[in-house]
Amino acid sequence: MTDTQIRQDVIDALDWDPSVDAINIGVGVDKGVVVLSGQVTSMAEKIAAQDIARRVKGVVALADEIQVCPTSAHADAEIAAEVAEAISLDVLVPPGAVQVMVTRGWVTLLGEVGWSYQRRAAEGDVHRLKGVTGVSNKIRLKPNASADDVAKSIEAAFRRNAEIEASRIHVGVRKGEVTLTGLARTLREREAAEQAAWSAPGVHAVVDHIQLG
Repeated sequence: MTDTQIRQDVIDALDWDPSVDAINIGVGVDKGVVVLSGQVTSMAEKIAAQDIARRVKGVVALADEIQVCPTSAHADAEIAAEVAEAISLDVLVPPGAVQVMVTRGWVTLLGEVGWSYQRRAAEGDVHRLKGVTGVSNKIRLKPNASADDVAKSIEAAFRRNAEIEASRIHVGVRKGEVTLTGLARTLREREAAEQAAWSAPGVHAVVDHIQLG
């Protein structure tokens, strides 16, 4: 597919989806790499635009330059209280494990949890709230498994996932950092491999060197 075709498909996909206001989102494409720009009114809309673009055929990577500009002012203290409450109600996040700081609408999450899914759940709680302009997820993961065990659990997850050709992707683990190499057929397969790696216990970073091919 040409960059022109990919760009039009992304624009059409954004126009079709009611969760985003596509008129304020710009789309550029260079060698399959999509760049989203413009303004939206919430983090939820920004995340939705990312997801829509990723699903378009021919997209090999995504750069998000969209800015979040809420339509009404929201005090930092009010945002902090709403974030803390949302996280406290999330059954996936251990009680008292996450602390919150807010500066001009930008939320910083701190603390320590045992699993990556708990870290991602806390961040997901923030994306849906009014007034949030961005999120820095600084929640740490407790190391609780050997490198060999982590690698084996990720490889097993690859084999269970119908979207991943496990034999073409290789896993390296060092001090909780996972490095993925090899080949994926699509961007979605590469992202599925990343998600599987993040789901292993004690993983605090995933370095994706997977190529599309």
